[in-house]
Amino acid sequence: MAAIKKDEELLAEVYRNAHYALQSIADILPETEDEALKEELKKMHEGYEHISGKAAQCARERGLELKEPGPVKKALMWSSIKMNTMKDDSRAHIAAMMTQGTVMGITALTRSIGDSRDGADGEILSIAEDLLRMEEDYEERLKAYL
Repeated sequence: MAAIKKDEELLAEVYRNAHYALQSIADILPETEDEALKEELKKMHEGYEHISGKAAQCARERGLELKEPGPVKKALMWSSIKMNTMKDDSRAHIAAMMTQGTVMGITALTRSIGDSRDGADGEILSIAEDLLRMEEDYEERLKAYL
């Protein structure tokens, strides 16, 4: 039973992580004037959508319910991004904000994967590791804009 709970928690972490990233990108794209960075953010959005879809499909197959971030959390994220970009909407600042969020996601995922590694559902672990690799790649790619 404990393994099932850990699997559910890991899948929920993947889904939550992807949705926070999707929301952040959607909120920050209108504030981004640099075309190259805008294109990078759109590619990142596609990657997070893909992982989110895989996590949702995996949950459906297992009869699990995944929750998206609530409206209060979304509003707080939106207002934080708007306040931050109002002060500084430079390419470097936007890249730094996205890098900070990516690092938070990497940290949370690394912890969740470590907690779940023993006896974890192989497919769920694979999705989590795919997201982790993707976020590590995004962190590296964002450094070019700092």
